[in-house]
Amino acid sequence: MSTSKTSEERRSQIAAMAPLSSDKSDSSAAIATPDSSLERFKEFIAQPVLASFIAGGVAGAVSRTVVSPLERLKILFQVQNVGRNEYKMSVPKALAKMWRDEGWRGLMAGNGTNCIRIVPYSAVQFGAYNMYKRFFEETPGSPLGPHQRLVCGGLAGITSVTFTYPLDIVRTRLSIQSASFETLKGSREAGKKLPGMWTVMVNMYKYEGGFLALYRGIIPTVAGVAPYVGLNFMVYEIARTQFTPEGQKDPGALGKLAAGAVSGAVAQTCTYPFDVLRRRFQVNTMSGMGYQYNSIYDAIRVIIKTEGFRGLYKGIVPNLLKVAPSMASSWLSFEFTRDLVMGKRKSGFL
Repeated sequence: MSTSKTSEERRSQIAAMAPLSSDKSDSSAAIATPDSSLERFKEFIAQPVLASFIAGGVAGAVSRTVVSPLERLKILFQVQNVGRNEYKMSVPKALAKMWRDEGWRGLMAGNGTNCIRIVPYSAVQFGAYNMYKRFFEETPGSPLGPHQRLVCGGLAGITSVTFTYPLDIVRTRLSIQSASFETLKGSREAGKKLPGMWTVMVNMYKYEGGFLALYRGIIPTVAGVAPYVGLNFMVYEIARTQFTPEGQKDPGALGKLAAGAVSGAVAQTCTYPFDVLRRRFQVNTMSGMGYQYNSIYDAIRVIIKTEGFRGLYKGIVPNLLKVAPSMASSWLSFEFTRDLVMGKRKSGFL
């Protein structure tokens, strides 16, 4: 009798506990749902192409803001030709002149547009690189050879510049429209506010040839950007391994900065004449600039004839001064952001 009673009591206890257990499991499931959603989101953005896209955008904004005054000075040097020597001086004196003539805004002129351009440009470049590298990897995530990095980087450069070129040409116009070139003063009304990014873009579209005006100079741009980006990716990975301490997988922050500076300097020096041609064509139809080139060949011929071979390297000093901190901060920002987004999922290769 007592045994039967004991069994009944146990069954009653189990029955009473069952709903509690069920409620607890339901509650745990409800709590686990947000966690699993967060994990799925983390997994989604940690995909190599998307993570590189995000990290590339951050890297572009950081690197361009750091060197904005030198970027603008490089453009002012590039667009000078015979008879226009307002900025024919050393880099420190030219920066001081910009400060005297235009103040802080002069040093940062065009940087807002440049950041609007460089964020998608850099994001597309790094994202496209990771997309193209899949076609060359022997196994997913495996390292590429130098020539493969050169090709993938070149394709990524072409892709990114095609998507963002109108913003680049507008940035060039904004960088020089307030500069103290005598030949431009006649085209500026005293006291009149200079047009902004969208106004410049609309005016170019209306008065300089429609949609094609926004892509003026893209051929020398692509010709220079493809090898530049390719060399940048190739040299960076090579330099990166040289700055990695023995027995470690990655270099430290200083190693990444040094590798970025080396890769940027090598790539920029090799492809700089294309950058000069790009800037000249972007302002080719701008009133007061004083030159009209018919083709790339014509531009090279005229520049060498009137300005010498050094004319193809105008502005390279401020450019090299800017490229080291620019590419160093770009690569460091990229790797830091990518590692943050990808976490343990990242490989040891770009």
